[in-house]
Order: sequence, then structure tokens, then C-alpha cells
Amino acid sequence: MLVIAGILVFIIPKFQEFFTSAGKAPPALTMLVVALSESLQRKWYFYLSAAIGIPILLKQWINTPDGKATFDRLAIRAPVFGEVVQKSAVARLTRTLSTLLASGVGLIDAIDISARTSGNAVIEEALMQCKKSVTQGRTFAHPLAKQKAIPEMVVQMIGIGEHSGTLDVMLGKIADFYEDEVETAVKTMTSLIEPLLMVVLGGIIAVLVIAMYLPIFQMGDVVGQ
Repeated sequence: MLVIAGILVFIIPKFQEFFTSAGKAPPALTMLVVALSESLQRKWYFYLSAAIGIPILLKQWINTPDGKATFDRLAIRAPVFGEVVQKSAVARLTRTLSTLLASGVGLIDAIDISARTSGNAVIEEALMQCKKSVTQGRTFAHPLAKQKAIPEMVVQMIGIGEHSGTLDVMLGKIADFYEDEVETAVKTMTSLIEPLLMVVLGGIIAVLVIAMYLPIFQMGDVVGQ
């Protein structure tokens, strides 16, 4: 953002002086870039306030109960990132459940604590619905199978753990699996961020350069003819 703003504020005006002296209307793309440059120079305070204020307001909104619930729903359904968010929440959930059950905490209390520490409102809501069913004497896996936010493999392994009496061990294995999955996914995404940013930045700068040189190319064609 700083690089692009610097180009628009300091470099584009130099070209604009040349276009004005040429006495010919530049192409539409050039006019658009010039208008953006002029807007950024005249209303820089507006763009600066938006760049600082929007993230602050967004963070305050996320800190509210409704905002967090809405943001978590959007995050878990987001393409690419949503799967990582879901796996991370499931890993945290199963690890907490495994630790609590191994420490002798009852299943209902363990579900209640794990729901609050899951870090995602969607997972928390799914667990609280399961808690109601467990208090009525049903197995944990039965209501969990109805929750779309919980992967099917997790439900099956929890069911096996309940039948074999090794629920805490099985939850620990689920947590190990998903923690490895999250670590691999994060490493892959991190390695892709830098080249992706370079491509995006290079594309934007290429558009700006083309917009500024189009009038020069046109003038060259006229002189050649």
C-alpha cells in the first residue's frame, strides 16, 4: 500500500505535467490513474483515516459477542482459510477434552470447558448442543454426528473411543492428527504469501506503468505516421 501510494503521489504527477503540455486527451486508463492520484493528493487525510480507522473498528466489532459469532462463521466458511480455521478449532477442542478427561473431569463439565476454549463460536455452539443431548443420557458421538462443523472422522473416532472406554486416548490421537494438519497447512500458506504479494504488487505497478506510457506510445505512433 505504501509503495503504490508513493507512486500515485510522487511519480504520477510528473507524468501529468507532461500530458497537460502535450495538449491531447490521454486514454481512459491514464485518466483513471491520474484521477486517483489527484484524489489521493487532495484527500490524503480521508484515505489515511480509513486505513487506520477501519481495522480498529473491525477489531472492536469482533470483540463484541455478535461480531465474534458472525466473524467466526465467515472465517470457518471462507475458501482456503476456512479449512485451516476449522482444523485448528477441532485440534484445540480435542486436545482440551483429552486433557480434561484424562485428569478425571466428567464428560459434561469437560464439554462445557472445551466449548468455551475452542476459540470459534461455530464449534462452541455445536458443542453446547451436544452437551444438552449428553445430559439426557445419549452418547457424545450421536449428537456430534449432526454437527456440520465437526468432521466425520472425528465423530467416528470419538464413537470408537466411547465404545472401547478409551475416549481420552482417542481424543489425544485426533488432536495429534489435526495439529500436524494445521502446521503443514500454515507452512504451505506462509510459503505462498511472499510470491503472491509480489505478483499482486507487480500486477498493480504494471497497470500504473502501462497507464502512464500509453499516451507516449500514441504520440510516437502519430509522429511515425
